[in-house]
Amino acid sequence: MNLPEFKTISIALSEHVADIRLNRPDKSNALNETMWQEIRQAFAWVDCSPEARVAVLSGDGRNFCAGIDLAMLAGIQQQIANPDGARSRETLRRIILDLQGCLSSIEQCRKPVLAAIHGACIGGALDLITCCDMRYVASDAVFSIKEIDIGMVADVGTLQRLPRLVGEGIVRELAFTGRTMDAGEALSLGLANRIFPSRDALLAGVHEIAASITCKSPLAIRGTKEILNYSRDHSVADGLNYVATWNAAMLLSSDLKESMVAQHERRPPAFQS
Repeated sequence: MNLPEFKTISIALSEHVADIRLNRPDKSNALNETMWQEIRQAFAWVDCSPEARVAVLSGDGRNFCAGIDLAMLAGIQQQIANPDGARSRETLRRIILDLQGCLSSIEQCRKPVLAAIHGACIGGALDLITCCDMRYVASDAVFSIKEIDIGMVADVGTLQRLPRLVGEGIVRELAFTGRTMDAGEALSLGLANRIFPSRDALLAGVHEIAASITCKSPLAIRGTKEILNYSRDHSVADGLNYVATWNAAMLLSSDLKESMVAQHERRPPAFQS
């Protein structure tokens, strides 16, 4: 199949695993204006491509991602210039909402997204990985809510999503101080699923986990992500009601029949995408 081509992201697809890599290694994969939009486009492609059942997000070069490109940040004043202050601020709000939407596309993607993080994961990069379903790290990974050190409030997801992963108290400490958190602390707090000794081991290990997901029912995987995300944001009663409705529509699928037959015949199941 023809893969989309981007300027700041590389994409490969092999055995139902989409490998999405941030590809500005000379800038530590800092998020410039093009990369923000290409992240949204890349995950829209994963979402609508039947051949892609799971995605692995990683970064080329020494670091996973150094956060927002400061050159982009410096140019915002010019973007929002308007003689009327209210219209200027309305434009800025729309820019922020658009950037939020770029990262939320990862969360909204129906397929599981596994982040493979090495080196620096700073500022906007932390917003990025909190949108992923799972996070795996190399031993050299470091994390920081760096926005406080440039005099701004983190505004594209970290302050909303990270407390659900590691707890509010530690997020407040990280957000107020801007201190660095290492891989061991990230694992102990639940931000990271697992630590690998090197970047090569990380990528190999994460692709192995991704491959194990591709063997499961794609319909059930997509439904599981939908239910997990919905239940996170609603009460237990709402979540139970929603999954009852979901399975009333989706339970009696060809995947269910194929799974049962494959187990009886002691063979791997073969699912349509």
